Amino acid sequence: MSRRIWLVTGAGRGMGTDIAKAALAAGNAVVATGRDPERVTAAIGAHDDLLAVKLDVTNPDDAKAAAQAAVDKFDRIDVLVNNAGTFIAGFFEEISPNDFRAQVETNLFGPLNVTRAVLPVMRQQRSGLVIAISSTGGIVGQEFCSAYSASKFGIEGWIESLAPEVAPFGIHTMVVEPGFFRTDLLTPESTKYAEPSIEDYAKRTTQTVANWNSMNGKQGGDPAKLAEALVKLTSQDEPPVRWVAGADAVETVQQKGRDLIAQADAYREVSSSLAHDDD
Repeated sequence: MSRRIWLVTGAGRGMGTDIAKAALAAGNAVVATGRDPERVTAAIGAHDDLLAVKLDVTNPDDAKAAAQAAVDKFDRIDVLVNNAGTFIAGFFEEISPNDFRAQVETNLFGPLNVTRAVLPVMRQQRSGLVIAISSTGGIVGQEFCSAYSASKFGIEGWIESLAPEVAPFGIHTMVVEPGFFRTDLLTPESTKYAEPSIEDYAKRTTQTVANWNSMNGKQGGDPAKLAEALVKLTSQDEPPVRWVAGADAVETVQQKGRDLIAQADAYREVSSSLAHDDD
């Protein structure tokens, strides 16, 4: 099948816009979703094969309605891209419980809501590809990112567990782990900083926020190139189950692999001596 039907969340700005444009340019139809459909259309541009649909990923009813709109218009859904997300940054002690929950609600439960709405369509088709945009923050945790990494680590475990569940129905999964790309993730529209409240963290907070603000708009990765590569990868009969996107991301994942092996080896003797002494 040359022309496929894509459903892309968070398509009103950033990487979601680039993915929708790349899918359309490759001859596909796209159901592009966002909280404001008019903004989605304005970002992507008018196209005969574009359907803009309202979708707040934290609302399961919105997810069901978006999936139904896709089927009503195009009869099927071949590729789902769970892209919508936000970034709540700060030291763990200063992130309020409500903000931490909101981060997980959007970045983890959002994709769960949308995928839960789309999977019945793909099962009926006996085909489909579920993509989740994760991050190197889902591979390696770092200070100031506890809420974000918790949500992205959750994405990693969910997708790995989902894959064998849906494989018998001809449905593939892919988790995408970008490094630093020149998106709007670090803009005020996408990033919310915890309110400083603990003096012990004050100096590091000031330094971290300044560093990230200086990085905004200067990230090395080109999201348009990521989008084009993603569209090409999805056309394979066996798309990758994990795609590490960006040279910096490759190094991050490789280092994490080395660290995990070293940590396992460091206490191998103790770890291997914990079995029951059966007579």
